[in-house]
Amino acid sequence: MMRLRCVFLFYFLCWIGVAVAQQRRFTLSEQQQISIATPGLFARSHAFQVDFTVLRPEEYSFPLPVGKADLQGNDLEITTQKGDAVKAMFGGIVRLSRSIPGYGPVIVIRHDNGLETVYGHNAQNLVDVGQKVKAGQTIAIVGGAEGKVFCTFSILVNGNKINPVTVVDVKSHRLRKQVLLFEKQGTLISVRTSRESKDKQSEEKGNAGNSKSQTEITRLELNQLKNSDWAYPLPGSHVISPYGGARRHAGVDIKTCPRDRILAAFDGIVTQSGPYFGYGNFIVIKHDNGLETHYSHQSKNFVKKGDRVKAGQVIGLTGRTGRATTEHLHFEVLFHGRRIDPAWVFDHVSKSLQQHTLVYSKGRVRKQ
Repeated sequence: MMRLRCVFLFYFLCWIGVAVAQQRRFTLSEQQQISIATPGLFARSHAFQVDFTVLRPEEYSFPLPVGKADLQGNDLEITTQKGDAVKAMFGGIVRLSRSIPGYGPVIVIRHDNGLETVYGHNAQNLVDVGQKVKAGQTIAIVGGAEGKVFCTFSILVNGNKINPVTVVDVKSHRLRKQVLLFEKQGTLISVRTSRESKDKQSEEKGNAGNSKSQTEITRLELNQLKNSDWAYPLPGSHVISPYGGARRHAGVDIKTCPRDRILAAFDGIVTQSGPYFGYGNFIVIKHDNGLETHYSHQSKNFVKKGDRVKAGQVIGLTGRTGRATTEHLHFEVLFHGRRIDPAWVFDHVSKSLQQHTLVYSKGRVRKQ
């Protein structure tokens, strides 16, 4: 009997040792932070490719196969029914599984292809740090917030969120059969298609002769907007950090004084409002004209998700919440999901609307 107990204790301690070793695969920071650089990802090269054309059906799963996905910035909000199972998109190892303010119980999975996937607002996490999972494996029970049942899903590369639309078709839930090139540019990641599947190329070639073009072209004539249709988000401000540059700045930083009033740039619906990692108090407004504007670091937000706002309406006060060294507004602009220089829309010196036309075509934005 004593021998049996010793054998049982030996295997139990071995099991504990394996579990601890699995967790030690990730640092404490990796187990606690959603957005964090992947060690060694760009150690040998500034770029890498992921070939999605070679994946078998069982090697991919949409997180909530029967859910309805809606793009919110660089997140997918996938709504479904209570009790639905959240699935791992690809095979990998659980890097993070814990509750985080603003995300609820959240899971981050690191995949062998260099990507990481994030599943937030779960009701219950069913996997632990260090656990290996397969594509399609149930990893959580869907949760939500404010009476709505949904999962917040995003894709990370080296701690940077990328637009999930580049990887999956939001409507069909299918994986896009293509080869994507991920390139490190300073602190940001650029993504472009290296090669598409032969099936897709053949399909596009077959559709070339159709009377209706398969390429969506959308135009926004800024010079046709009335004065009541727009407002510069922080009147009286000056630029303290421009778009792009050596920092690969995703927006523009503009400054006046602490707790100054921030205005909605156009009419629209608030799709996000609240603390959001390094952005601090964060607001996203989706506009009917195809634009989307982001406002960050507020000391206070005056609007909530679902509110309809008018151009010029006060939506918050400037602050330094999140990663900010001074009170200011970090302002970003997207056109049909593509990030653009806010100076393409507003003249920061005269605080006026630009007078050209924005054109969205083939996934790119240009001005004319």
